[in-house]
Amino acid sequence: MSGFADDVTPVLLTRDEEANIARTLGQLAWAREVVVVDSLSTDDTIAIAESFPNVRVVQRALDDLASQWIFAVNQAKTPWVLTLDADYFVPDAFIDELQSLDRSRAGYIAEFDYAINGKKLRGSLYTPRAVLLRRDACTFYMDGHTQRVRVEGDTATLRMRFIHDDRKSFKRFVARQRVYMRNEAEKIRRGENLNFAARVRKLRVVAPFAVLVQTLIVKGLILDGFAGLHYVLERVVAEFILSRELFRSSDRP
Repeated sequence: MSGFADDVTPVLLTRDEEANIARTLGQLAWAREVVVVDSLSTDDTIAIAESFPNVRVVQRALDDLASQWIFAVNQAKTPWVLTLDADYFVPDAFIDELQSLDRSRAGYIAEFDYAINGKKLRGSLYTPRAVLLRRDACTFYMDGHTQRVRVEGDTATLRMRFIHDDRKSFKRFVARQRVYMRNEAEKIRRGENLNFAARVRKLRVVAPFAVLVQTLIVKGLILDGFAGLHYVLERVVAEFILSRELFRSSDRP
């Protein structure tokens, strides 16, 4: 592999990702180096990652996701980074597209197909995000429960869609959402940068039922069998957790 790919370092954040990490790293053999910044995993994540010859693992305790991403991106030695979650799957065809991209841009946005245990869904609520970034043109900041990236310069959307396929247990999903939604509730309570979805969530009792209709009917996931129903359950449970946090926060001075 030569050309643009030589100037790109895939960068991943991990924390107890043994269910996902091998599948993701297996698609990155084209990269000279892959940087994995691990938040002190207690499972086999590190051992699995280090079994790949092109992977370098760096451990750092997590303070917040934005700071973790800034640290991770600064570990790269190339002008470009491909920022990935451990449950992302990069299609083989992306490599061909990578070789033809315009390097004068500041970044590229990926759209996603959502999968449940390998079954691709016909739709989801997962939004596009900038994944391929020129290091000198991006910065990260916190927005509620997650990080956002600000890209200084022109961006374009990749032709190839990435796949989101998280194989961790439902129990882990719920535990993670309890943390995420506590932070999201605080953001909504402060009223900072609220988009339409956040304003609906602020109503507390509306969002879970709106998400149920949006995923099951509008997105058509009722036609995707068990995988579709699994995704609907995850999203509705997440919204109920957020609603509970919003009710709790309304009782605080």
